[in-house]
Formats: sequence, structure tokens, C-alpha cells
Amino acid sequence: MTDHTWGVLSDQAISAAGVVYFLALLCALVEWSAWLSSAKASVAEKELVGAGAPTDSADSADSVGSAAGLADAARERRAELFGRLSVLLTGIAVLCHLVALVGRGMAADPNRVPWGNMYEFTISGSFVVAAAYVVLYRRLKLAWMAPWVLGFVVVVLMLAVVGLYEPVAPLTEALNSYWLVIHVVAAIIATGGFTLGGIASAAYLFKARFPDATILARVPDLGTLDRISYRIHAFAFPIWTFGVLISGPIWAHDAWGSYWNWDPKEVWAFITWVVYAGYLHARATAGWKGKKAATVALIGVATLWFNFVGINYFSSTSQHSYAAPAGPVDEQVEITVPVGV
Repeated sequence: MTDHTWGVLSDQAISAAGVVYFLALLCALVEWSAWLSSAKASVAEKELVGAGAPTDSADSADSVGSAAGLADAARERRAELFGRLSVLLTGIAVLCHLVALVGRGMAADPNRVPWGNMYEFTISGSFVVAAAYVVLYRRLKLAWMAPWVLGFVVVVLMLAVVGLYEPVAPLTEALNSYWLVIHVVAAIIATGGFTLGGIASAAYLFKARFPDATILARVPDLGTLDRISYRIHAFAFPIWTFGVLISGPIWAHDAWGSYWNWDPKEVWAFITWVVYAGYLHARATAGWKGKKAATVALIGVATLWFNFVGINYFSSTSQHSYAAPAGPVDEQVEITVPVGV
């Protein structure tokens, strides 16, 4: 296959992934709707029984109960069917997403990892979020998270394709280093983990604020949400530490001759590290759980995504300006430093 063919394959695969993710999202919403209908029916039945609603006879009561049971069974079957279909489609979309990443790297001459600009980093980060969801689906029982994760991935891919797309180009000299693989892999994995943890924390706050909301009936109890969030953050934090405080400065020294340059992206990456360090430290020493911990986690994910997206648009001094405008390679803004921190 030629470089052009690989590039076309990558573009087609990312489009296919977006479509399949969207179909998976629709299935997840149908599943969620079925569970909501079942929850509402259960609440209505309890209220009816609690009110002591009269019945004409025992036979009529049995008939009503039988009809309600059949309706509940039908809703459960529908929810289970669309839930399985959503998981299957998500797996297919993740495979298409992976093909898009491989094709993007193979389209460059010479072949390279697909992390040379913000478009590529964005589709890589969203891939990790979706892949981590699939991997942890059974272990952490994340079926309830499907609409949140799939909605996030669909929106991110849409923004990447519409607003961040750039033609395939060779890596600049500063990025053509083995540290690119080490540093950016750590950053991408940690970003995916922190995003999943942030979704769990957001769900916790919604559940705590609206405990009786029927729409949140399928979301796990607060204790489970708190544990899920903590486990994911505890996994992602050491990876982020390695990427931000170890591999990033080493690569910076290799590229610039200095471990720390007070670049805006470096500063915000460190701020993100401090927030998550505070989150884990407060949980371990002060016993912070629940709303306080969830709030700190959301602050952390906000700093993470501001560092990832915002700095590239709001800072004119950052040397991490890898979101160069598309155009001929010799007219693009020079990329001079590592991209992941």
C-alpha cells in the first residue's frame, strides 16, 4: 500500500469509527430508556400498593400483576438486547479507531507513531478512553457508563475531524525521538484514565444531588461510584507522574538542554499533577470521600483538558505549539518540543 492509500484508509476508518460509536450510543440510550421505563413502572406499582388501591377481585389483581410482570420482562429483554448490541458496536468502533491510528502512522514517510500534532493526539486520547471502557467493562461493571463514555468520544472525534484535522506530515527533528513513544504513551493512557475517573466523579455528584431522580436509577450507588473513581485515578496517577515529572523533563533536557523551562504547558501539567496528588493524598490521610473527593477529581480533569486543548489556543508563548495550522509542510509553524506534557 502507498502512503496515500494508508492516509485514505485512516480517514475512512476514523469516519467509520465515529459512525459506529454513534450507533453504539443510540443503542445505549435505548437500553437506558428501557431501564428507566422499568424503574418508573416499579415506582408506580409501589405507590399504588402503598396507597391501598382496591381491586375488584383476586383474579383481577392476579391479571394486573401478570400483565405488569410480562411488561417488565419485555423491557428487561429489550434492555439486555440493546445493551449487548451497544457493547458489540463499541468493540467494532474501537477496532476501526485502531485501524485509523495505524493508517495515520503508516501514511507518513518515513513511517512514524501517530502523535505528531493535536489532531493525532486527540484521536489517540479518545481511543484510549473507549478502549479502557471496553477493557474495564466487566471488571468494574461499567455498563451504566456507556452513554457518558460514548457521548464523550463521539463529540471529541467530531471536534477533531472538523476543527483539528491536518494532513499527514513527517515528524520534525525535535519530535523524532524514542522519547516521543515513551512520553506520549504515558500521557495518553493517563489522560484516558483520568477522563473515565472524571466521568465516575461527575456521576457521583449528580447522584448525590438528585438521589431520587429516576433518570439516575441505573447509576450505581454512591459508595460504588466512589470506589470506581478512586481505583481509576489511583491507576492513572503514577502513569501521569512518569509522563510529566520523569520522561517529560528528560526529553526536554535532551531537546533544549534544560529540564524545566516554565513553559505554560509544563506549568499546567504540573498543576494537574498537584491536584490529583492532593486528591489521592486527602483520601489516604484525611479520609476524604464522597462529594469533596469527587469535586477535586473534576477540578483535576478540568485542568487536564485545559492543558491539553486550551494552552494551544490561549497561549502565544508556549513552545509546545504542536497545533500548527494545516498547510504545506514548509509553511507550518515549527514544532520544537515534545507534545505530551
